[in-house]
Amino acid sequence: MLRRRPPRSASADDLLTTLGRLTAQAREGAEKQRARVELAEALQREMLPAVLPGTPGLRAAATYAPARHGLDIGGDWYDGFPLPDGSLAFCVGDVQGHDVEAAAFMGQIRFGLRAVAGHAADPGEVLSRANDLLLSVDCGLFATCTFVRFDPVAWELTSARAGHVPGIWATTDGRSGIADDPGGLPLGIVRGESYPVTRHRFATAGAFVLLTDGVVEGPSFPIEAGLSQVTRLVSANADGDPATVADVAMSVAEFTGHTDDSAVLVLRFDAAAPRAG
Repeated sequence: MLRRRPPRSASADDLLTTLGRLTAQAREGAEKQRARVELAEALQREMLPAVLPGTPGLRAAATYAPARHGLDIGGDWYDGFPLPDGSLAFCVGDVQGHDVEAAAFMGQIRFGLRAVAGHAADPGEVLSRANDLLLSVDCGLFATCTFVRFDPVAWELTSARAGHVPGIWATTDGRSGIADDPGGLPLGIVRGESYPVTRHRFATAGAFVLLTDGVVEGPSFPIEAGLSQVTRLVSANADGDPATVADVAMSVAEFTGHTDDSAVLVLRFDAAAPRAG
């Protein structure tokens, strides 16, 4: 009767060779991932505006924070630019997905909104046209967005939302709230979507804050708690400069346990001057 020999055990050299090969593969994969993250972050920061527009009585500031672990970067943005009629446009948004593809798509949306806004009458029309434009390129991604237009003559802010988290307002006399205005679907989902427009009048000095969900929502915080916390902090700092308001709003992100990137844009306005006559 023949006996089977037990399988030959791997030598120490064989084990070390295998371990070295697996380590090299892991290192190569980690380096590729790190390179993609660094590229996404560079794209993100280069596409965000260095300066935001303003007008006498209205100052703007914004801040952006990359994902805590560097893997979810690339989706959030803010922007601000003057329009041909003398009004100012501002927007905040969040692309579904992350990494280089999301950062590149974010750039497409940002420049698409700028192109459309010069020929559209109100924020709802801007979002509707931008939505159809994005669907025409068929990239497979979508984005949430809030777009606002400030009229320095009427001293009025008109806004529209595409599936985005609501804004927050606070005045220097102690009033504050969540601007949970009606909205439509995110950009890039359904062609022909409409976006209701809401008007906000500023009779008292204060701040209007746009943000992304990374600021107010995460494993440790439901979005309601995050919005409540930001509202409290913005109200307590409503008479401060816009950069300070942006920083205190962004500080809430540290408590949410979020892994996403996040952005905050603040419009700090004075009271409207009384109209003559």
